[in-house]
Amino acid sequence: MLKTLTQLVKLLIFLVILIGVSMMVAGTFNAVGPSQKSFLTEPSILSMELDGVIIDGKEFIDNLAKYRKKDQIKGILITLNSPGGVVGPSQEIYAEIKRTREEFGKPVYVYCRSVAASGAYYAAVGSDRIFTTPGCLMGSIGVIMEFVNLEKLYDWAKVERFALTTGKFKDTGAEYRPMKPDEKVYLQSQLDEVLSQFKQAVREGRKMRDDVLDANADGRVMSGAKAVELGFADEVGTWEDARQALGEKVGLGKDPKIFEPKKPMSFMERLFEQDDSMPFESTFKEIFQTQLRGKPLFIFPGFLGYSK
Repeated sequence: MLKTLTQLVKLLIFLVILIGVSMMVAGTFNAVGPSQKSFLTEPSILSMELDGVIIDGKEFIDNLAKYRKKDQIKGILITLNSPGGVVGPSQEIYAEIKRTREEFGKPVYVYCRSVAASGAYYAAVGSDRIFTTPGCLMGSIGVIMEFVNLEKLYDWAKVERFALTTGKFKDTGAEYRPMKPDEKVYLQSQLDEVLSQFKQAVREGRKMRDDVLDANADGRVMSGAKAVELGFADEVGTWEDARQALGEKVGLGKDPKIFEPKKPMSFMERLFEQDDSMPFESTFKEIFQTQLRGKPLFIFPGFLGYSK
């Protein structure tokens, strides 16, 4: 028994040392200079990515604001692979993309890879030109707000939960009771208002006819090829097609230099990088979806595995 305990202690010590060394090594690699694409020494295209659910657009916007002012940056190519996300950040990204074109005079092209839905598409319509793969899921022009009613669960657990409020709508969406009809009407009116903002952005950005827009602004997704056919995107192509087109647009020819700010993966990101079949991933998705409930979202729920 003592021998087994001693071996266990030694194993734990070894693991602690191993993790410490790994962290130092990761820090060392992260401290190494940026890749060749990260040196801004000549006229270039700024390459940026908007990937995953849009929760907070600050990092993306900060990078865009930092580099669009530089004389060496002649245009911006944004790769989208996102189902959308929270309304506010999606609108902020759209506004800054539009500002980059109008105030700074830098053309912005967007390339949509696998999914560019809802809030991500909202952001895309602020650009000059949208390229897409033929099978990309695009559109999902709509707003969603999810709630959960745990009243029966609380009753089963003999838990009484209530709230004191200063107005009849203050606890709208609370999970401890059903939603009242007038609350549903109130929230629906908010969603309709936000949808009108979305449609106006598409109408302006895509020069879209009202009849075409209205027929497709019901939350549906469409393929990239269909989006081009209907005018929601400009061209089916590859990232390389978008790069060459933007290069010619800004006078750098078909082989423009690409400037891509270095963004190393942190040690914790490496540590927790797992495939979708792992239990951690399933748990994370459950927590993540819970964080989105009760907020108005520009999002394509199917991408996150929501059950409808």
